[in-house]
Amino acid sequence: MRDYVIIGNGAAGVTAAEELRRRDARARITIVTDEKYPMYSRPGLAYVLINEVSVEQSMARQPEWYVKHRIELIYSRAEQIDFDRRRVQLANGRGLLYDALLIAVGAKAVPAPFPGGKLDGIVYLDNMDNTVDILHRVKSARAAVVVGGGITALEMAEGLAHHKVETHYLVRKSNLWSALLNDRESKLVEKQILHHGVHIHYGHETAEIIGEAGRVAAVKTNKGEVIPCDIVGVAIGVKPNLALVKGTPLEVDRGILADEYLRTNIPDVYAVGDCAQIYDAWSGEKRVDSLWPTAISSGRIAAINMAGVKQPYRKGVPFNAALLFGLHLTAIGQVAAAGREDDEAEELAFISRGASEVWPASTGVGYTSAWANDGTSSQRLILRDNVIAGALLLGNQQLADPLRDLIDQRVDIESVKRQLSAGGTAMSMAVMTAWHELKRSKKVAVPYYSGIEFGDN
Repeated sequence: MRDYVIIGNGAAGVTAAEELRRRDARARITIVTDEKYPMYSRPGLAYVLINEVSVEQSMARQPEWYVKHRIELIYSRAEQIDFDRRRVQLANGRGLLYDALLIAVGAKAVPAPFPGGKLDGIVYLDNMDNTVDILHRVKSARAAVVVGGGITALEMAEGLAHHKVETHYLVRKSNLWSALLNDRESKLVEKQILHHGVHIHYGHETAEIIGEAGRVAAVKTNKGEVIPCDIVGVAIGVKPNLALVKGTPLEVDRGILADEYLRTNIPDVYAVGDCAQIYDAWSGEKRVDSLWPTAISSGRIAAINMAGVKQPYRKGVPFNAALLFGLHLTAIGQVAAAGREDDEAEELAFISRGASEVWPASTGVGYTSAWANDGTSSQRLILRDNVIAGALLLGNQQLADPLRDLIDQRVDIESVKRQLSAGGTAMSMAVMTAWHELKRSKKVAVPYYSGIEFGDN
């Protein structure tokens, strides 16, 4: 009987446990988590914040699910790994021996780096406890300031405004999410934000958080403006949780380094999800991302390899879909706004939750853009040679599934390239033509789906 230990109870860890049980009915499978909840939907935290989904509905696995699949869930922190003895030491005093170990400890929010960064009233949209804390604070808060340039900052600003808290959003650059959105796309998002009553401060950064009696009282910006507030939402990125492996023989860079089989440099030790730095065929480098589909697919392939079947991991096209201030956004593949090279370098200092390091990789020689914009929605394609390398859709999502297939399959679009490059309606029709041809050729892959969503038990 084999012993499998999984450190981490997120999408990657739970998917791996599910796959291991499917392949080995007799194995002992143990998941260790330092949170007090069964597995929940981390992308769903934004919907919990705006009261569209309850805390209970966001639980993707109930305790009964673990019992049914004979997976032991231990609520304790993993404190040390003895790789020679193949043993994981827990904070509750228990030690777990393993035949194969999966590290799926995820990533955590980068803490506020400015003066006053530890005052009471600074919040993060990073886990369930953070989200519940914000929901408690908005009951009495009058004003809030949100700092950060990615999707989590926008979600936090929307959530605070939803609860009638006067919300100020500090934007370091002259447009929103500058590493991803071009100026016209930024204006579409800006229109929605302003419609929800959020105040946008372009060219402003946090110089200091001013406190009174240990609590947040105001934010002072680099322009000298002082904004009174009760809450400061910080979303400046996330970084892999590496504390557990610090000082060990495990090789790390920005994340835990894993090969094409998701193995680390230590035998029978694997790494997946937000904490792992995995080879990415889209960029040709080992990259970190914090995308939900990546966590699920890498968790499954790691489990297959842990069970003794050697199968390489092919990272799928980086994909995320979100609803921000009522505006649907989908990013697929390499989608950086042209001419944002400086922003790319800055953004990669810390990756945003729900983002991929591959997104900003489209700047450079050989890329062209195709564009369609009717004032309420936009579709931008990134073309390289005879393939579509990426796409960014705002508003109308009719092309989302076709583009995901065309990009993932790296379909040759030479026959419709002229129509694609023309933009507008011609571009949309060319996408659908190429997609229908792909389906007729039966080359559309059916992606593996673990069923992890809201309330799936």
